Amino acid sequence: MEELLLGGQAVIEGVMMKGKNHYAVAVRKNDGEILVDHNIWDSLTQKLKIFSFPIIRGVVSLVEMMVLGIRTLTYSANVAAEDMDENLSGTEIFFTILVSLLFSALLFILLPLFLSGLIINNNNIWFNILDGVLRILIFIGYVLAIGMMNDVKTLFEYHGAEHKTVHAYEAKVPLTVKNVKKYSTLHPRCGTSFVFIVLIVSIIVFSLVRPETFLMKLVSRLTLIPLIAGISYEILKISAKKKDSFLFKLIVLPGLGVQKLTTREPSNKQLEVSIESIKKVIALEAKK
Repeated sequence: MEELLLGGQAVIEGVMMKGKNHYAVAVRKNDGEILVDHNIWDSLTQKLKIFSFPIIRGVVSLVEMMVLGIRTLTYSANVAAEDMDENLSGTEIFFTILVSLLFSALLFILLPLFLSGLIINNNNIWFNILDGVLRILIFIGYVLAIGMMNDVKTLFEYHGAEHKTVHAYEAKVPLTVKNVKKYSTLHPRCGTSFVFIVLIVSIIVFSLVRPETFLMKLVSRLTLIPLIAGISYEILKISAKKKDSFLFKLIVLPGLGVQKLTTREPSNKQLEVSIESIKKVIALEAKK
């Protein structure tokens, strides 16, 4: 069986792993049992040719990962809610996602734009550079702030477990806790690297589009997000073809730096959960 390109994310008390056509999410309950849910995941980029075109495929992949991320986070949240004899309604989940998106737009788009306008009263390249730098600083500050919360610390530990497990799989060693724990909690293909490429590309794109009013600047930033995401995806995809190249290492370096904030050293029990998740995906992909 050829080596799979696996990725994933941390969820509440668990880890989601995704292969080419399947995903699995493993969650540990309060009683110690590990629940594993799985399903088929066929990307639109494989179904319709138009969605496989450069730039477009990046936008589609980003949306799909957001959808899958929300789906698996919801599953893990419901498992946690069952442990506490609570039930999350569809309405509660919808409004939680909506508030999160609005908060992200306010914090990472509106706030840096507003602050940049106070400092530089001109729509030139320096304005856009300042806007981008402030966005990066706000992002790092946000990660540092939430990293102090106990629940988020646990999430970051599972994030580290996910990376260690993928490293072990790529090294072709038996997937045991003893083997997996030796590897780094940092991984160059993490979404954090993608986020930083997006932040850098946004500075360039926004410098080419110079609306005059504050409102039009805000609208342009929101509407250009898909294009920026698509370009960033292509940059990461091209550079990843030569993982040992200087260019790839340079591109992912900022993301690796931030991963030191978004990952923690996991416990053996957390590694067990991550291993269960990746083993399930490997088994499912082998059957296809």
